[in-house]
Amino acid sequence: MSSPSPSEAAYDRMRLRQWSRGRARSAGVDRRDLLRLITAASLAAPLLPAGAPAARAAVAPAGIVKPLPPEVFTVRGTNAETNFAALRGTGLLTPADRFFVRNHTATPLIDAADWRLTVWGDGLEGGPVDFTYEALRALPSVSRTAFVECAGNGRSFFTSQQGQQVSGTAWTLGAIGTARWHGVRLAEVLRAAGIGRRAVDVLPRGLDAEVVSDGTNLGRVRRPLPVAKALDDVILAYEMNGEPLPRDHGAPVRLIVPSWVGIANIKWVGDIEVSAEPLLTPWNTGLYRLFGPGHPPEGSAPLTRQTLKSAFELAPGASFAARRRHLLTGRSWSGGAPVRRVEVSTDGGAVWRRARLRDEPRAGSWVRWTADWVPRTTGPGVLLARATDRSGRTQPVTAAHNTQGYLFDAVVRHPVTVV
Repeated sequence: MSSPSPSEAAYDRMRLRQWSRGRARSAGVDRRDLLRLITAASLAAPLLPAGAPAARAAVAPAGIVKPLPPEVFTVRGTNAETNFAALRGTGLLTPADRFFVRNHTATPLIDAADWRLTVWGDGLEGGPVDFTYEALRALPSVSRTAFVECAGNGRSFFTSQQGQQVSGTAWTLGAIGTARWHGVRLAEVLRAAGIGRRAVDVLPRGLDAEVVSDGTNLGRVRRPLPVAKALDDVILAYEMNGEPLPRDHGAPVRLIVPSWVGIANIKWVGDIEVSAEPLLTPWNTGLYRLFGPGHPPEGSAPLTRQTLKSAFELAPGASFAARRRHLLTGRSWSGGAPVRRVEVSTDGGAVWRRARLRDEPRAGSWVRWTADWVPRTTGPGVLLARATDRSGRTQPVTAAHNTQGYLFDAVVRHPVTVV
């Protein structure tokens, strides 16, 4: 996992202590249900390996609005993973029609003209404040290029590469996309609503349907941010790549929390609670913490920054002609610091050589890279790519195991065939 900033690390330690000592308020779900969720989270369930057959669809399944052609997406339950080969040639930004979809339930259809954002809570100096869509757009705006990535991206490799059981959606590496987001700083909205000095947590809540897990209603998706983060680089986005937000990606307004795990980037935001006391929800207690050997019984502190990864823009098992020059392409990214270097191995890790970076490395975004390859012998092979970021962190050979399969950061073995 990438190292958080000192303020984030201090917040994490404080929140973990507050949770374990029962000093945080449960926002919208019974504490006994949270404890039951944590017990379940500490147990790993069998996960299908990455090579197992996955459901595919030529049209969107129930719950997702946009088409999901099988050459672009692999459908995984209520979610759609981008096939990395489909990103080749798309540029730095991921087109909306190729951007992965992570839904807990189904995409809601919300009319921007009827939408309201309510900011409320005992962390405000006054009472609740409402913002219409037009009022939000009238505020000073900003643009940020940032990736959004599910915390479980790469989860299936815990099983297929490391032989470890984990639970959750069997993502490979396609639960990520980078876009140019345009909107208003969350800090601008909070200050306009009268955020006070007593505020400690900011809790955005989505307008998608309530989530029911094992018979327990967990409510709508919501996850608190520390005030320091909420007042920093977070935006309420209403445009994606120069167009109004698509429905599957949070229309009319969503949160963008640069470099943090995807769950922090709440879609279809409908209200924001500003609290004078720490808040707990299922998404920062039983979910989106690390459980298992090496972690406290109540789990790690809530996940914040994303980790380091690399991926080839190739289908698994792709074929290459022997004794001909081929151009390998891929992308690398880190939530901790801009990527500094990418290395590629075409012989299973015996020899590594530098790839050529195609983009200026920037915080919160990925870099595209290329490498030439002339395979000499026919037969099966393995391609590897590993990144190093400016913090000095390099992708390891093995990822640290946790029962829910979060933050897989090891070098991924990409099988190919030379003919």
